[in-house]
Amino acid sequence: MSRRARLLVDGGVYHIINRGHDRHKIFHEPVDYNEFKEAIRSYKNRFAFELFHYCLMPNHIHLLLRISIGQDLPNLMQGITQKYEKYHKRKYKLVGNLFQGRYKSLYIDKDTYLLECGRYIERNPLRANMVKNMAECQFSSFNFYAIGKADDIITANPLYCEMSQDPKERMKLYVDYLMQERPYERIVDREFQVGG
Repeated sequence: MSRRARLLVDGGVYHIINRGHDRHKIFHEPVDYNEFKEAIRSYKNRFAFELFHYCLMPNHIHLLLRISIGQDLPNLMQGITQKYEKYHKRKYKLVGNLFQGRYKSLYIDKDTYLLECGRYIERNPLRANMVKNMAECQFSSFNFYAIGKADDIITANPLYCEMSQDPKERMKLYVDYLMQERPYERIVDREFQVGG
């Protein structure tokens, strides 16, 4: 069965997910998560893209990004995952594939979904019962938006910036928004067949 062709749009926004082969862990300790962030950072110098939200889970990743040249998306994702996979194989003596296959991507065709998608991504550890408090999520964009923690791989989501002119009020509004369950979660779970 042939794979469905990706919709690659200049200036397109994509929600990307990739998981470990057979749902195995791709991150084992904090240094691994930081190494993946370093892979993202290194490719910011090669491709024009903005990363709005991310969440690195033990066995899968979520990214929400806008890429200037749509045709660059496969090379960007291949570069990031191969760079991290090389590190992981060397460190953990892995033979075979680290990732399950090619990444899945959901094209976000309406800017109004930008914040909704970011919210979905950042709620992953909470929904998976990995944390009770979102502030415990060290390897996601949550703390950038909720408490203003610096994170050099993130470009602020423009809809987040429009929530309020006052940074403290904006952070509070964002946290309140994030804590609500919304229908988008079920839709995306079905699309990506997320779970585990």
